[in-house]
Formats: sequence, C-alpha cells, structure tokens
Amino acid sequence: MSSSENGSAAPAADAPASPREPTHRRRGARARLIAPVALAVLAVLLYGTLSTLQWRNLVTPSWDLGIFSELAKDYAHLQAPVVPIKGDGVNLLGDHFHPILVLLAPVWWIWPSGLALLWAQALLFGISAIPLTRLAMERLGSVLGTIAGAAYVFSFGLQAAQDVQFHEIAFAVPIMAFALTRFLRGRVLAACLWAAALVFVKEDLGLTVAVFGVLVAVRARGYRLEGIGLACWGAGWFVLSTFVLLPLLNTQGQYDYTGNLGSLWEVFVPGTKWITVLMLMLAAGVIGLRSGLIALMLPTLAWRFTGTVDFYWTWYWHYNAILMPIALAALLDVAPRLRRPTRMIAVGASAAVTLVLAGSMPLAALAKPSSWETTWRAAPAAGAIEAVPEGAVVAADIPLLAPLVPDHDVQWVHGPNARVPRCVVVDAYAFSWSPGPPADPAQWADEHYGQAAGTFVVTYDDGGFTVACRSPDSGG
Repeated sequence: MSSSENGSAAPAADAPASPREPTHRRRGARARLIAPVALAVLAVLLYGTLSTLQWRNLVTPSWDLGIFSELAKDYAHLQAPVVPIKGDGVNLLGDHFHPILVLLAPVWWIWPSGLALLWAQALLFGISAIPLTRLAMERLGSVLGTIAGAAYVFSFGLQAAQDVQFHEIAFAVPIMAFALTRFLRGRVLAACLWAAALVFVKEDLGLTVAVFGVLVAVRARGYRLEGIGLACWGAGWFVLSTFVLLPLLNTQGQYDYTGNLGSLWEVFVPGTKWITVLMLMLAAGVIGLRSGLIALMLPTLAWRFTGTVDFYWTWYWHYNAILMPIALAALLDVAPRLRRPTRMIAVGASAAVTLVLAGSMPLAALAKPSSWETTWRAAPAAGAIEAVPEGAVVAADIPLLAPLVPDHDVQWVHGPNARVPRCVVVDAYAFSWSPGPPADPAQWADEHYGQAAGTFVVTYDDGGFTVACRSPDSGG
C-alpha cells in the first residue's frame, strides 16, 4: 500500500535534487504559503463583488437570502430562528438541521444586512481553497498545484452556489476541505474532528460523515476504532436529526422533505443527472474515480437523484458545492502514484469542465459592462423600503425580502401567514405572480386579508414597486 493510500502525505512533486535544492525548497515553501492565500483572497473578492452587484441590481434567484437573513437577525438577538417568510412561527431548525448557523450572529452584529451573509459565504469558499491548494502544490508541484487550486475555487459548483446566494452548505465546504486534507496528510484524528462537525451543517451530511468514518476504518492503519466511532457518530446524528429533532421543531410535526422522494427507477432519469455525474467526474480529473474518497459523493448524489425536484439534478444551484472539495481531494489522492503527463491531463480536465462553460458561468458577468451599471429600479426599491414604517409587519415579494429584514418583521406576500401585515409591497416585475401582478395592489390586499384587516391604501408607487399600508386606526 502506498503512503497516499493509508492517509499519509505523499512527497511533493518538485524538481529533482541538485546543488541548489535548498534554494528551490525555500522558494517552493514560500510559494506554498503565498499562492494559496492569494488565490483565496482573489476568490473572496470576485465572489463578493458578484454578490454586491446582484444586491445592488435586485438580482434574487430565490427566497433563501431573505430566510437566512431572518435567521441571522434572530440569532444576533439571542432568539430562536423563527422565520415568518416560511410561515407563522416556523422555526428554521425544524426545516433543516443547521445549528452551525448560530455563527452568523457575530456577522449580523457587525453588519446587519443580507449582503453580509453573501460576503461571509464568499469568505468561506475562499478559505476552503487554502488547505486544498497547499496540498495540491505539494503533490503536483507549484505551478500545476496552483492551477488545480484555481480550478477548484472557481469550479462550477462554487460559482453556482455563490450565484444563487447564501445557503447553509457554505459552512460545509471549508470543513470538508480541512477534513480531507488532514486525512491525506495522515493527521487522522484531526480529520475525524473536522468531519464530525459536518453533522451540524445539515441533516443529510450525517451520512457523508458515516462514509468518512468507514474510509478511516478501512484505510488508516491503527485508527479502526476511531473510524468506526466516526461512522456511528454520523449515522446517529442523521437518525436523530431527521427522525426526532426536525419533526419535534417542525410546525407540522414532520420532516418536510420525505414527500420529495421518487421511485428507484427515477434515480437514473432524466439524462440531466448523468450530465451532472460527468461534470463531477471531470472535476475529479477522471483519475479521482480510483480513490476511495469519491465514495463521499454518494450520499449527496443519492438523495438528490432520488428526489423529484428538478433543481436537485443539475450542475447549477448550490447542491454541488460540498462535492467540489471531494473531487479535488480524490484527484490529489491518486495523482502522486501517476506520471507527470497523466497528472497534467487530470488537472486539465478538472479546469476544462468549468472553462468550457466559462461564458455562461456566473463570474463571467463581471466582464460585462452592463453588470456594473446600477439598475434603474434601485432608487424606486430604496423608496419602497423607506415607505414601510420601521418595525412594521410587511409582506413583500422575493426581491425585497432580504433588504427589508434588518428594520422590519418580514413575511412573503404569497406565504401561508395568518398575520395581517401593516404594509404590502408588490413588485410588478417579480417572477412569483401568476399569471401576473394585481392591477390594484391595495384592492388585492383588501380581498386577500379580508374586511377585518381594514382598508389598504397605496402610499408609494414607483419603478414597479407599490406599497399599500393600513392606517394605524385600522388595527395596523
């Protein structure tokens, strides 16, 4: 068994010995310190800038940013994460099990804005590149290792995740990166501790931790008990969180996503799923398929491909983010045993899967002058927010959910809320209205909330944003 197979570090792929080797080693050591950090900083800046432009131009793919903004606000006020955007009294810990998100409280203390969450995610993605790039430079050489690190941190999985904005999986990415690199360096106990933390990011990651434990028990000499313990820890938390804690904290007393599961046959269709698998294979340089680490992808792919939701199947959205560090680690696990030309081809394949789609990748927007132009709707949006009294309960469309959260009690205008809001903000350009937005938002609010709510009156109308509020004497 080779050193990489039992979890220990493989020798660096540097230049052959020469009288000047000490100088080369010093330069290589400096490069391994500087290049990974520089790459991480570049990634943070680019991802953060992408998110800032989205925020400024009201680009909002889903309601997730508003939801997690309410969660961060609650944690910052030392309260349970009750999120009205999801519904009255909905504790987000009953939706998915992610107690690690309490770490967002200090972020909100410093910068109470949904944009802060987007920069925090960019930072987490950037940090994940540091250990992986350092290991890549040691095993592939400085140049090839840096390319591999860049291919990782700007991979389709991370770009798509940043583009669709904040999600709890952001915390799993650096945790997985540190766990895998420590395992490949032979620091098995440290790897187990890092991997163990994944159960607090999302309930399904307990199965990933269980697989990690099996790999430790099988591959790491002298750590069989630790591996078995980690496998039991992961499986135990999966069962506890999915079948006990989530139903206990859920307003319906159930795990909400069981109904998304399809038949066994549906795991293999449609072909979109196989395109995703092919992209992941290429991200691992193809050679990564020879590594046992690739098995860590299976739990995530299993629930995604069993699911009946189209978003689960594709290369887009945030669902591949956790698989990106696994892909690079699998490549680095196998690469030291191969000749340099093969390693070069593998790294090229890892980079090519993103480069081929470069023009349609989210970061490509930064090269378009139109992306830097402030949308004409920015000023009307700010006016609409200003028109809602501070602290008021407000029902809004998706584009303004997150911006309203810091100073208001926000719910979704289409949500299952029994509470009657003080104000309603209707966005004529929001994608959630079918067949189209109401011609008279005030009349719509009167009809939607009933006569007992009082009469809504339009107080602001500009740029497609209409604010309709109840007068204070009507119970608002």
